[in-house]
Amino acid sequence: MIAYDQRTRFLAAGLSALAGFVDALGFMHLGGFFVSFMSGNSTRFGVGLANTSTTAGIAGGLIITFVLGVMAGSWLGLGSGSRRRFAVLALVSGLLAMGAVFAGLGATWLAVGAMTLAMGAENAVFDRDGEVDVGLTYMTGALVKLGQRLVLALRGGPAWRWATSLLLWGGLVAGALLGALAHKHLGLQALWLAAVASALLAVIAARLDTDRRASAT
Repeated sequence: MIAYDQRTRFLAAGLSALAGFVDALGFMHLGGFFVSFMSGNSTRFGVGLANTSTTAGIAGGLIITFVLGVMAGSWLGLGSGSRRRFAVLALVSGLLAMGAVFAGLGATWLAVGAMTLAMGAENAVFDRDGEVDVGLTYMTGALVKLGQRLVLALRGGPAWRWATSLLLWGGLVAGALLGALAHKHLGLQALWLAAVASALLAVIAARLDTDRRASAT
């Protein structure tokens, strides 16, 4: 993420916060499953298979839905040119709003499906040549980079490069905290807050891309 300017880094942190918020809603509703953190679901899938438990089916379904979301976001992003970030975030906003509608109708599994698709699609925001450039819904890589860059700083390297990884991780944790608090009061209807936040981030992303195109001319 160090290749991006400061405003784009803060956008990435905001998107990580969105992922943490939505994941906390899903985690609390599902009682321990995730809608964005597929490493956790993969572990639960393996353990469920070993124990011939129904948890394998739930985790497996979430993983498949997430991958479909990644595919949808990547497909849309690749076809949207310089407006990729706005297009992908518009999709994420629509899916989160759809999840809120489903939750309001009592169709909570459809709501969970929409949430999971949205979190998969979000990872296509920072897509470069068909590959994810910045992971927004998982933080293991960010924490590894944090540790590595702290060592480099202690050995006389760049003093603050580690802060970008900390910012990304901190965004996810802050979002998860807010999501857990929101779930206590609103349940899955808190998805409306996530949809609005995603729409605002889409507008910010569009403005950043416009500024970038203007500076390149």
